[in-house]
Amino acid sequence: MTAANSDRPFASLRFRPEMSRGRRYPELVHPYRTEFQRDRDRIIHARAFRRLENKTQVFPAGIFDHFRNRLTHTMEVAQISRTVAATLGLDEDLTETLALVHDIGHPPFAHAGEDELCRQMERFGETFDHNLHALRIVESFEARYARFPGLNLTFEVREGIVKHSRDLTPGESPELDVYLPDLRPPLEAQIIDLADEVAYNTADLDDAYSAGFFTIEEVREAVPAFSEIWEAVEMQFPGAEERVQFLEALRQVINLLVSGLLDGTAEAIRLAGVQTVEDVRRHDRRLVCLTESAAATGRELKQFLHRKVYNSEELLRERNRSVRMIAELFGYYLEHPERLPQPYRDQAEEGHPHRVICAYIAGMTDGYCQRVYHDLVG
Repeated sequence: MTAANSDRPFASLRFRPEMSRGRRYPELVHPYRTEFQRDRDRIIHARAFRRLENKTQVFPAGIFDHFRNRLTHTMEVAQISRTVAATLGLDEDLTETLALVHDIGHPPFAHAGEDELCRQMERFGETFDHNLHALRIVESFEARYARFPGLNLTFEVREGIVKHSRDLTPGESPELDVYLPDLRPPLEAQIIDLADEVAYNTADLDDAYSAGFFTIEEVREAVPAFSEIWEAVEMQFPGAEERVQFLEALRQVINLLVSGLLDGTAEAIRLAGVQTVEDVRRHDRRLVCLTESAAATGRELKQFLHRKVYNSEELLRERNRSVRMIAELFGYYLEHPERLPQPYRDQAEEGHPHRVICAYIAGMTDGYCQRVYHDLVG
């Protein structure tokens, strides 16, 4: 029996709101919202969350009207994550909150922007990490409350921000040592990374097909599971146009991967014999995983997308353009920190201007970065 056919099979592993370590600044309990629901709502109302609408996921704006951006991708991750949490019997609100906040620290121009900020910070013996930047956003950069800095999120949401995609090493950063680096995060946080992978593999396939980056035969040859699904779709809907057949097949690919995530996780939990949240935290490895066959399909999709889409000449040109823009803007502000807006200008004068510049650029949307660049440099 698959996890999807069970009735909340792992409810004992659910991280309930009353188990939370609380907030950095104590607040009164809300009369009708749980602590994780309040966190979710604070994230949705944050300016950094709204900026995701004008940050590139893979395809830059202007090529096609229907591409995902960083915000629509986040919504798809939240939908998948919540489905997985509900089916396994975990806390849906905590899971959804972590999905909504998981990309909030991304700079403009997708991973190319992050890579360039890393290169700029390496000149000073430092680096840029979008998860750490996300933590700083919710802890201090968002200024919406009179009683405390940041959003004052619960410990578990802040922990999940920095640990959803990797485990921490004790001592790697004083800033992160408070987030239990010797323990695994709860299952709700472990879900996010693989739900993210399912979402972007399938969404990027959809967007790239719409943009004409590959043919159906090419993806069938590269991904056997897609080929099997395509044959069934052709038999079931022989008169449908190819685009509609593709969407029918894509939905089945998503179902295959999400089912593989559910079944792989359920089997890993059973084999581990964990009974409580504390057991999950102290287990020697993460328990959220794909089945072997679903993981293989995910790898094949990713390899195909790298070959036909991410490394295509068109996207490489866009990446080179955006990388050059960030590099020149970073250099301009290093030479002219007085051109930074307040409060960044005062922070730069206090010391470490490269950190202030990095944080300022990381918070920009694609469009705003382009406007500032052309005003100051271009």
